[in-house]
Amino acid sequence: MSTVTAKTGHPSALAEFWYYFSRNKGAVLGLAVFLLVLFVAIFAPIVAPHSPSDQLRDRLLAPPAWMAGGSWSYVLGTDAVGRDILSRLIYGARFSLFIGLVVVTLSVLSGVLIGMVAGYFRGRIDIVIMRVMDIILAFPSLLLALVLVAVLGPGLTNAMIAISIVNQPHFVRLARASVMTEREKEYVIASRVAGAGTMRLMFLTILPNCLGPLIVQATLAFSAAILDAAALGFLGVGAQPPTPEWGTMLAEAREFIQRAWWVVTFPGLAILVTVLAINLMGDGLRDALDPKLKRS
Repeated sequence: MSTVTAKTGHPSALAEFWYYFSRNKGAVLGLAVFLLVLFVAIFAPIVAPHSPSDQLRDRLLAPPAWMAGGSWSYVLGTDAVGRDILSRLIYGARFSLFIGLVVVTLSVLSGVLIGMVAGYFRGRIDIVIMRVMDIILAFPSLLLALVLVAVLGPGLTNAMIAISIVNQPHFVRLARASVMTEREKEYVIASRVAGAGTMRLMFLTILPNCLGPLIVQATLAFSAAILDAAALGFLGVGAQPPTPEWGTMLAEAREFIQRAWWVVTFPGLAILVTVLAINLMGDGLRDALDPKLKRS
């Protein structure tokens, strides 16, 4: 940061962001793990040693390589129908990250739009929108997602839609609060006096100044979406077998938990490590984007 300051007189936005983000060592570790998972997901056909759907009838529930009877050809062992667990975990990363990306995109776009309308126009529109959001938040998130999937039908697409609806109120409330804070500030009043229209005020003047908390919330919603999708898959209403999704892998393996611990343990660890890494990144983003934390 000092080098950038010496050359330009002030740090660039990216250098300043990285300075505050990197002060949180947990966030840097989380970023490294997330980038590793992302790399594995993108290059799954190259990284995975086997096809996730290949079944070896002579190696049912084979143990990991370091245990008696294990083979280094199947490092983490095989499942009940002889599929390589490591390959299924690698391909499962694709589904988990894809679910998180789709859910966050849908939740952010719809939630921010609705929240900005509520916060900017206020009045009856605000009351109606916020009461609907309160009703959604009154239900336990997983229970509401289960009800929605039951109505829409089981499957990965419907699970993502249900999780998006469940996550939406958090973005609505956050966007509304940010807009209400910003709309009466001098720069907004000056733009309004200068003749800026409603759309310009909302999306070009106010929205850029509300992005910090929304980005942090999006990061946390990403990890929550992975967890919720795994939970729906485990309950049998999310991704359907033989899809190598982590929650579905847990559901298929639960009956073998006592005699083949690896079939359950490794998908659970994949969910734990990925969600923890994303949450640590969220903490770092909060540190880097919150002006109050910067001053402290």
